[in-house]
Amino acid sequence: MKIRFAALIVTVLTASSAVAADPPPNVVLIISDDQAWTDYGFMGHEVIKTPHLDALARQSVLFRRGYVPTALCRPSLVTLLTGHYASTHGVTGNDPSPKHAPRDSDIYNRRRAQLISYLDKFDTVPELLGKRGYLSHQSGKLWEGSYSNCGFTHGMTRGFPERGGRHGDDGLKIGREGMEPIADFIDLAVDQEKPFFIWYAPFLPHTPHNPPERLLKKYRSPDRPITVAKYYAMCEWFDETCGELLHMIDSNDLTDNTLVVYVTDNGWIQNPDKNGYAPRSKQTPYEGGVRTPIMYRWPNRFSAAEREELTSSIDIVPTILAAAGAEVPDDLPGLNLLKPLATETPIDRERIFGESFAHDIADIENPEASLLFRWCIEGKWKLLLTYDGEVNRYASTHPRTEKRPQLFNLEADPHETKNVAGEHPEIVARLAMAIQDWYPVKERKTDLTLD
Repeated sequence: MKIRFAALIVTVLTASSAVAADPPPNVVLIISDDQAWTDYGFMGHEVIKTPHLDALARQSVLFRRGYVPTALCRPSLVTLLTGHYASTHGVTGNDPSPKHAPRDSDIYNRRRAQLISYLDKFDTVPELLGKRGYLSHQSGKLWEGSYSNCGFTHGMTRGFPERGGRHGDDGLKIGREGMEPIADFIDLAVDQEKPFFIWYAPFLPHTPHNPPERLLKKYRSPDRPITVAKYYAMCEWFDETCGELLHMIDSNDLTDNTLVVYVTDNGWIQNPDKNGYAPRSKQTPYEGGVRTPIMYRWPNRFSAAEREELTSSIDIVPTILAAAGAEVPDDLPGLNLLKPLATETPIDRERIFGESFAHDIADIENPEASLLFRWCIEGKWKLLLTYDGEVNRYASTHPRTEKRPQLFNLEADPHETKNVAGEHPEIVARLAMAIQDWYPVKERKTDLTLD
């Protein structure tokens, strides 16, 4: 009887460690902007220095094989706000296509407004946390109007239709021009004894690559193109700002009960010949576009560890909400990782999925009009299926010269240099069927007249 009682106690304690905390944790979501999954000290880069993120990785549950479903800023960020794939939330690209209506024309601006209105169909993370008494602060990238439109109680971005409101306006100053707005917000939340949520999505290491000279001089080298040196310095500059933010948490004695989540919105491989990205990186479904380290640090609940499983940014929203004891909408496709993180049990998932759309949205009522790829990863295998969606701008980014399925063995070929689909037709068929079963096509309707 004593043995059974002891086992029962262990079971109860283990289960309780996987549920929301009381008091609820503060939540800090750090989102890098245009950074390759390789470009950190803790990921093995031999040149770039990221001491603050290296330390965070050592303190976190680290997934080296993390992914975002869509390798483009705006749809990736809306996934982090709503927990849905781009084909469901409807924001598949950065802008309505200027091919079909000139920029700043009445139709174009109404289409931009309609895209922003898609957020009204979903409860966002700050809205759901607000119901639990959270204060929330937005800084950095935000495309969906002002911070208040997205449910934040505080923030920096004024948003469209304000001047410069395309993707962040005043919010883009964070990090590049200091961290004071976040420091002030933390002081406010501490004074009011409220849990808080911070959306830190700085315009870093994103272009313009104009790092401080004190950092750039560390990377200048006769055998290194200046474009590469500038990008490397931008990565370190971003790391410095993360250090400042984490120091604010530490100095307020908030570390133990603060959940810090780290992810990149999409990848980037610096083109050595010009100030831009190389092929198979930003906007693409290749590893250089969609892979990212993902970290969860919550000292009160999670033991630091490195995990081998696949994970996706689609899991971040349900995990944050569950940790806070907030409502987790039933229709979220991601996994609540709270129990696997707290109890160190394996994640119960066989595959992850993603989709790629053109930068310019050809038809905002029909996501498939600019669909370029769907993809699936199962263990070491990755399958890409190609579609004929309209591209308009950035055509060179999406040559789509290979129309057949592309299968890669990521274990043997992490940079996807050899398509082995012809050697493994049974794997192609299985993963193609999985993609067909997964693809979340949604009917979209609106009351907004465009023409």
